[in-house]
Amino acid sequence: MEEYEQNALSSTRHVIGVMSGKGGVGKSSVTALTAVALARMGYRVGVMDADITGPSIPQMFGVHGKLDSADTGLFPAQTERLGIRIVSLNLLLDREDRPVVWRGPLLAGAVKQFWTDVTWGDLDFMVIDLPPGTGDIPLSVMQSIPVEGLITVSSPQDVAALVVRKAVNMARMMEKPVIGLVENMSYIACPKCGEVIHPFGKPAGAELALEMEVPFIGEMPIDPSLSEAADRGEIEAYESPIMQGLADAVVKHTGAGAPKK
Repeated sequence: MEEYEQNALSSTRHVIGVMSGKGGVGKSSVTALTAVALARMGYRVGVMDADITGPSIPQMFGVHGKLDSADTGLFPAQTERLGIRIVSLNLLLDREDRPVVWRGPLLAGAVKQFWTDVTWGDLDFMVIDLPPGTGDIPLSVMQSIPVEGLITVSSPQDVAALVVRKAVNMARMMEKPVIGLVENMSYIACPKCGEVIHPFGKPAGAELALEMEVPFIGEMPIDPSLSEAADRGEIEAYESPIMQGLADAVVKHTGAGAPKK
């Protein structure tokens, strides 16, 4: 399958995907935090929400309502704080809670249109939030959009590690490099005494990354303040040490250089 040609009024220097083998491990959170960290460094950033049937990116960034359009195509929503440009199917629906009951070809077709029919403008980075698994949409994105690398997201459970291996192996089958692995929900720190608890078992991300021969970006705790920020649509205000690690890994992998002034 040939790569799709991006909208004529758009220019994206680097495209990064965020994937996981299973749902519920915080893939969208990692997507959002990566985009925010890159934008804080001064890069022009867009987020494509390719999780068509389970979109959560607009809620996290506090963008709502339908996208504007013109003869040249759709225009992405833009966040107020950092100017991150966002496209999601939820921004094309009459009601945000309306389900998308589509089969695979329609889902893949929507992602194609997000690339070909949206006037993104000039971007340094596009971060694509992929749906969980190794199905139609991840396959179409890797085959048809010039993805330079993928961040994989795991959690400490053995079942999550198994499906991460599947995701990494899919990336290799598609000849897409893995930028690194992030382990989410690795621990929780008691807010009163600071004791670290491992509710899902001993963290295994670093060991898994070593086994899979991919870089280990770091561990993310279970952090109620992250959930609260996402629920309020204020993810751009969230602070976490993992964010700089994500941005640094992406910039190093792509050789992006300093952001243009």
